[in-house]
Amino acid sequence: METKSTAGRYGVVAVTLHWLSAILILILIVSGFRASGMEDAVAKAGVLKLHVPLGATVLLLTLGRAGWWLWADRKPASLSTPTWQDRSAKTVHLLFYVVIFGMAASGIGMMALSGAGPLIFGGEVSVLPDFREYPPRIPHGIGARVMLVLFVVHVGAALYHHIFMKDGLLKRMWY
Repeated sequence: METKSTAGRYGVVAVTLHWLSAILILILIVSGFRASGMEDAVAKAGVLKLHVPLGATVLLLTLGRAGWWLWADRKPASLSTPTWQDRSAKTVHLLFYVVIFGMAASGIGMMALSGAGPLIFGGEVSVLPDFREYPPRIPHGIGARVMLVLFVVHVGAALYHHIFMKDGLLKRMWY
């Protein structure tokens, strides 16, 4: 497999960034929803010790991915799909970027405004701030739900192409 993408398939860098991001985003969705429902500060801090660094990692991967597409690689040629499918796919991908950057900004905002960072990463935690009191919590929660919808739509479309269309779309984004 080539490092860079070819006309017919994605390269190893793009594939790795895609699947690593997907796995980490799934972990972030699960850990975020889990943390939001927890009352025990120690248990919640334990989940956030995973959630916060993974969020930062996804932000860095997304910045790297955007840079990769802007300066180092070109995406493979589009499959011959109806115009509405092509536009829908491009819209979903753009929304992924918007939501990821929005989630990162609101997550950083919550950590900064609440002062929770030193509590979470500084040692023993007996109490955490109520994140619902901080304005970035609202877009962060909305973004999590939008991310989940985008994820389901994206996976559903990929499976539709793989199972029903049998057009090799999913194979283009695999090793």
